[in-house]
Formats: sequence, C-alpha cells, structure tokens
Amino acid sequence: MARPRLAFLAILIAAVTSSRLACAAEWPDRPLRLIVPFSAGSSSDTIARIVAAKMADSLGQAVIVENRVGGSAIIGTDAVAKSAPDGYTLGLANTTSHAASVALTPKLPFDVLKDFVPVGMIGQSPFVLVGSPNLPAATLAEFVGLAKAKPGSLSYASAGTGTLAHLAGELFKHKAGIDVVHVSYRGTEQSTLDLMQGRIDLSVSTIAPTLQQIRGGKIKALAVMDVHRNEMMPDVPTVAEAGVAGCEAELWTALVVPAGVPSAVVGRLNQALNAAVRSTAVQDTLRIQGVEPLPGPPEAVTAAIKADIQKWRDIVVAAKIGEQK
Repeated sequence: MARPRLAFLAILIAAVTSSRLACAAEWPDRPLRLIVPFSAGSSSDTIARIVAAKMADSLGQAVIVENRVGGSAIIGTDAVAKSAPDGYTLGLANTTSHAASVALTPKLPFDVLKDFVPVGMIGQSPFVLVGSPNLPAATLAEFVGLAKAKPGSLSYASAGTGTLAHLAGELFKHKAGIDVVHVSYRGTEQSTLDLMQGRIDLSVSTIAPTLQQIRGGKIKALAVMDVHRNEMMPDVPTVAEAGVAGCEAELWTALVVPAGVPSAVVGRLNQALNAAVRSTAVQDTLRIQGVEPLPGPPEAVTAAIKADIQKWRDIVVAAKIGEQK
C-alpha cells in the first residue's frame, strides 16, 4: 500500500509544481496593483507612481497605484500581507512601514519578515540636521558644544512623535551625548517655517522638504545622517565628518509582495524594478526627492529590514519613546 501512496503523492507534487510554473510563465496577463500606505501627493506616492509607470513598460501590463492610508502605514501594509500571493499585488515598503513600526508597535497584524517577500530596493534618502539662521552655531560640532554647555536649552523638531524623523533625532542625541528638547509637529511645513523664524533651533527631516530653503540660505544644513555626502548638497558634511560617529539614519524605499508568490514571478518583478530604477526618468525623479537610486537584489531589502529593526528598537528603548505622551 505504501508504494501506490508514494506514487500518488509524487504525481500530485509534480502536477502542482507544473501548474505553478505554467502560471508563472503566463504571468502577467492582467494589470497589477501597487498598494502605497501613504497619502496621494506625498514623496512616497510620487516615487511609487513613476516607478509603477516604468515597470509597466517592462511587464506589458499596467501597474495601478492604490493608496491605503492610516495607522502609520499599518493599514496599507497589512492589506499587502493579506493579498493573494499571485504576483498581481505589490506593496511600497520603507523604513517606517517595515522597521520603525516593528520597533514602536508591539503587536502588528503582520510579520515583516515572514509575511512578505522583497522584490528590491528603489532608493534611500538620508536625514539631514538643519539649523535655524539665528542659531549661534555654524557647524554640528558647535551645536553639540552649545547643547553640552546648556543642557535642555536647545530644541529640535520632527514630523511627529514616533515618526522616523523623531527616532533619527533621538539617535543623534544619544550618539552626541546631549540633552535637546524634542518638539513634535504634524509634518514638516510648519516646523520648517518655525525653523526659519528662529522659534526652534534644529530640525530633523529628509532632504526634499527643506532643500529649497537650504539652497536659498534661509536655513543652514549642518550635516547629513549618512556614510557619504549627498550629491544634492555635496558641501554638507556627514555626521561622522562633523564629529558624531555611528549616527546614520536613512529612509529607504522598496517593493515587496505577499509571502508565497512564486520565485519566478519575484525574479521577473525584480528585473522590471531594476530596469525602472536605472531609467533616466526615474533617477531624475528620485534625485529631485533627494533619493539615491539603489537597484539591486531582493536580499538587500531583507538585510536593511533586519538591521533597522534592531537599530530603531534600541533607540526606542533608550529614549523611552513609548512612554512619551
């Protein structure tokens, strides 16, 4: 009896395998959707739309962007995790949705490592430390000196408590060994205005929201939180060059699919994504947003997720961010 059963199982496995291979060979035969867990018109949405349009050229099918906003990117990200693993639903993932959320939220409705398969990186943008024009410090080292001389007298702004900008600011405080008061805003527009008018001393944000004001001399960039200088502001030193080592913070952006998508489909998606990211149109759009293009293998996304979960979890604990009101 054992041999017939084994033979039947072998036939069944072969049938399932050949069926999945056939589906992968026919894929895609209809439009795909790209779920973006951020609002329409945001920097992430802009990036998603230009990448989706270019991927459609390679795939021969439209890639339709669908914004699912709410819960600090949790709602949209969960929708991706619970989608059918047929290769027709992709998700925009970034440091917020797949790393900071894990550090900040004990019980997520998904597991960022088990419920998703990475497709590949799109790019990353470092955070930048920007000073008020009234700040009596021309360099980051001078700012740190002022903060150490008068603990608690200086302030820094972020786009809100628990945002990645907030975590980046706390990382800077921790590595520099300074006491600077955090001021929480709803986004960067008002904080940039207050920074220009001297109501706050420092802001922490990605490059795009403040680049125009920096170039116009209305505020001053003290350092980029990256291992190398950014081509959008090549005269601005890195945090390490400015004297604060181990203080890198970047917002990376990637594409993922639900776990269970056939590897052959993931491979084709990766090829289409890399072709899009290498295109002139996408690279120009990314650089306007202050984003460095990073085409490459899916494994780069997994490595970034694992490293950032640990980094931001350590900062959340050290800064007691979950205890702040």
